[in-house]
Amino acid sequence: MTSSTDNTYQTCLNDLSTTADDGSTSTSPTTDALLQCISASFDATQTSTDNSIDTFFLLYAASLVFFMQTGFAMISAGCVRLNNVQNTLLKNLLDACGASLGFYTVGYAFAFGGTFDENTSTTFIGTSNFFLMGVESDSFWLFQFAFCATSATIVAGTLAERCQMTAYLAYSIMLAAFVYPVVVHSIWSQAGFLSALNANPLCGSGMVDFAGSCVVHITGGMTALIATLILGPRTGRFYDMRGKVLEKPKEFPGHSLALQCLGVSSQIVYVYIMGTINASHLYKLRFLSLSTMRLDIYLMVRVVWL
Repeated sequence: MTSSTDNTYQTCLNDLSTTADDGSTSTSPTTDALLQCISASFDATQTSTDNSIDTFFLLYAASLVFFMQTGFAMISAGCVRLNNVQNTLLKNLLDACGASLGFYTVGYAFAFGGTFDENTSTTFIGTSNFFLMGVESDSFWLFQFAFCATSATIVAGTLAERCQMTAYLAYSIMLAAFVYPVVVHSIWSQAGFLSALNANPLCGSGMVDFAGSCVVHITGGMTALIATLILGPRTGRFYDMRGKVLEKPKEFPGHSLALQCLGVSSQIVYVYIMGTINASHLYKLRFLSLSTMRLDIYLMVRVVWL
């Protein structure tokens, strides 16, 4: 069996050899030219392999991040009353649908649009790659979309039994298209004013949000807090149907502890996400500690809601 090295050698030999008019090989390539050709072929093969591995890691990590949707859905479904389970699950599904529309059309462009180098100036939002036109890596878009959908679904538990379906779909699109991308551009884009990759980073160092504890979870958590203040408590929880304060708040216990436990267990997949990202990037494992912040924010939102 011929090895890949022999094939590369023979290919370079054939490409560099000159052919006479009668079809015979008249001149053999020099040793330097042959070695340069072989080296370039190996470099191209290595680059292709590296790109394939990076793409695999991005797709794998994106699937893990998106699986968190299941965890959020199970927690929300377990925490609501039985008659609202179907409504809550549908809202969690609409998260992904609305976020995909918003992030595909303008969200990604506002977050990462443009080309960057060491002289890139700071901008508020991106101004290119709308509808993914000119995007070089579709796998990177999918990875970022999974985070965007996660940020949107954080609010699902807060709005459970409080919000109409149409309003919730509109919120998901707006968050993914306009709110979340601005935060992403500020911290994760090379042109963001908080980014550590900025040519002139803030305070000389910028901000590193490796696990999305700020970009994803504070964005979703603050949106959930604002939505809670606007919508108020569930009808009949602290006030009666006429708006009179109840002497004793009415308990609205969740209908399934099993679903709540299943949802929490599904969130553990985040640890594997961080391992995947660390395996495919040059950052150090010390940034893994940042992921604990998103768990704290998540628990605060859930405890306040209950």
